[in-house]
Amino acid sequence: MIEIERKFLIKSDAYKQEAVSKERIVQGFLNTHEERTVRIRITGDFGYLTIKGKSNASGTSRFEWEKELPVADAKALLELCEKGIIDKTRYRVPKGQHIFEIDEFHGENDGLVIGEIELTEEVEHFEHPYWLGDEVTGDVKYYNSKLSKNPFKTWYI
Repeated sequence: MIEIERKFLIKSDAYKQEAVSKERIVQGFLNTHEERTVRIRITGDFGYLTIKGKSNASGTSRFEWEKELPVADAKALLELCEKGIIDKTRYRVPKGQHIFEIDEFHGENDGLVIGEIELTEEVEHFEHPYWLGDEVTGDVKYYNSKLSKNPFKTWYI
């Protein structure tokens, strides 16, 4: 149940032509404590409850547990979430042996596009497509739980 992932800013929308799927995601947080987050997510016809632990020092690894929920339950739980709902479109883009998940944010985080890649070990090699920008792994301001409280649109005011 340890998730290993790296995050990157995306510098062009060329990934859209390579995407094999696209889906809308709406999520909120029941808890955003620095030691753990408890997230409710709706993706299509599915709801999810996810608990994530604190990241390691590099920001690449952390505990993650997820359980599927009926959408009606997830919608009800979204009503209990802390202020700041995340709305985004996720594109899945295969590259070599991996899949990048590219999140194009909407609403208060409009203009932010982040790509994530899940790995089996922290030092695993992976293909770096040309649309991949600066790495932001471990930079907590790019965590969805932080974006819900301090949206991207407020960073440059």
